[in-house]
Parts: sequence; structure tokens; C-alpha cells
Amino acid sequence: MSTETRTLASSPAQSAAPEPPPHRMGIGAYVNCLRGVVWREVLRFLHQRERFLSALVRPLIWLFIFAAGFRQVLGVSIIPPYTTYVLYETFVTPGLVGMILLFNAMQSSLSMVYDRETGAMRTLLVSPFPRSYLLVSKLSGGVFVAVLQAYVFLLVARIWESWSWDTPLLESFDREGLAGMLSALYENVAGTLFQFGNVDPAPLGYLTVLPALILSGLMLGSIALFMSSVIKQLENFAGVMNFVIFPMFFMSSALYPIWRLRESSPLLATLAELNPFTHAVELLRFSLYGQIGKQLEDGSIDLTHLYVVIGCTILFLGAAIFAYNPSKGLIARRGGPGGG
Repeated sequence: MSTETRTLASSPAQSAAPEPPPHRMGIGAYVNCLRGVVWREVLRFLHQRERFLSALVRPLIWLFIFAAGFRQVLGVSIIPPYTTYVLYETFVTPGLVGMILLFNAMQSSLSMVYDRETGAMRTLLVSPFPRSYLLVSKLSGGVFVAVLQAYVFLLVARIWESWSWDTPLLESFDREGLAGMLSALYENVAGTLFQFGNVDPAPLGYLTVLPALILSGLMLGSIALFMSSVIKQLENFAGVMNFVIFPMFFMSSALYPIWRLRESSPLLATLAELNPFTHAVELLRFSLYGQIGKQLEDGSIDLTHLYVVIGCTILFLGAAIFAYNPSKGLIARRGGPGGG
């Protein structure tokens, strides 16, 4: 038998041999992947200390400076979830928390564009894990960092809003010197942190706001993740900041109630009600007081804010996963996972 005949005779046997089953990764592999991606975001955040400071400087400027000026000009009436008249600092705090989530999401979007330009994202997206799971892990890492920043700001805002202005520090300094001023400072801070009697909101509100922080962070992060697939170059991010982030923030209920907007411009109030960021801010506002939404006349709870946040999260996350598909999405037009 010739060599060619032997080869042809052996070919059917070789083709009939069963292929080895594909290797299936267990739950532990997925957990390790999620932990690795989240930990990478945490390490990047720890190594970029100016990112943490910049994330707090913006809302603190609004809380310390702008809120002091608007306190006498913009009074807030009794609107849900408040049961009495509140100072402007109290009203604006949930909006400033939303600012932290929004700008942190855009910072994550910027890092995605940078990783795509440098080719680092190619290593992430060509791994054996599903692309959707990798993007969700990346999104979870950004949300985890944003929640940490939000709680630091809430702590500072709690100290600031509940400060005992009846005993100013300068008067303590004049009476007892530096030791008296430091003692008064300690008493105010300690009373703020450990005495919850007259502090608004209640301590339980800082726990009930956690699900709202996660949901709002996921929604804003999904929007930013989709935007990172649209931004072609790192230099275009400044334009995105001007035409997307700032209109989304200022055309919302973060800095002023919707009824104030409606008094000046009904069109602007309608646009603010259609803004997803408005619903994220209102969800944070109600969650700080242990509520999900406004109670209606028939006794039911208005869940519009919750539904809009969840719906926008699913919509934009699905769009981002499709956009990062190497064969169908926007990344396919740029040469694969690296986008180059």
C-alpha cells in the first residue's frame, strides 16, 4: 500500500475521533476575575491621590461656598421627602453625591479610552471570560470606588450641616486660647458623629442610601461605558465634558427643585424631568430618609425614580456590551478589542 493510500485510509478514522470538550471555568474563576478587575480599579484610585481630592473638591466647594450664598436666596419649602423647611445645604447634599457618582463615572470612561489607545484594553477583552462579564466587572470596580468617595463626602457634609454655630471657634479662642478652640472643635465633631438626636437625616439613612448609591453608580457608569465606545480619541473627552456632563448635571434637580425650574421655564422643567440624572438624584434623596419614592394620595409609593434608574442601567449597559462586540459593535470599526 502506498503512502498516499495509507493517508487516505487513516483520514476517516482521524476525522471521526471525538474532539476534547471545551474547558469550562468554574465559579471560582469568575470570582477571581471580578476581584482582580475591581482591585485594579482600587489600586489605580489609590495611586492617583489627586483623583480623590478632585472628586471631593468640586462638591465641597458647592457645599461650603455656593450653598452659603444661596441659603438666603433659594429657600426650599416642604417637599417630599422633607417634613419641614430645610436649609439649602440639606437639599443640595444628595445632588452633590450624584455629582461625585457622575464625575467618577466619566473618569472611568476616560480611563477606558486611555486603555484602548495604549492597547491595555486588548489584554482584558481577549481573555476567555465573556466580554459582557468583563465589562460588568470593570463597571463594578468604578462603582465601588465611587461609593467610597460618596461616603467620605457624606461624612464631611454631616459634620458641616450639624455644626453647632452657637459656640463659634473664634469666641472659644478668645476666651480660652488655642486649647479652648481645639476642645470646642472636638466636641462639635464628636457630637456630630456619636450623638444622633438632632442630626438630619437619621443614622439609618446612611445605610438605606447604599442600594441607591449602587444603582445610580451603575446607571451613570453604564452611560459612561457606552460613551467610551463612541469617543475615538482622548482629546475628544473635553468636548464630551462640555456637551454631556454639565448639561446633565445642571439641568436636573441636583441644585434646585423642579418646581423652581417650572416657575421660570416649563420647558426646562420638562427636560429636567426627562433627565436620567434627575431620577438618580431623587432616588438618593429619598433613600437618605429611608424611602423609595413619594407617597401618593391613595397610599401607594411612586416608584418612577427606581424604574427609570433600573431601566436606563439595562439600556445603556446593553448598548455598551453591543458596542464593545468585536464583530458587531463600534469597536469592530476600529480594528478589534484595542480599537487601534
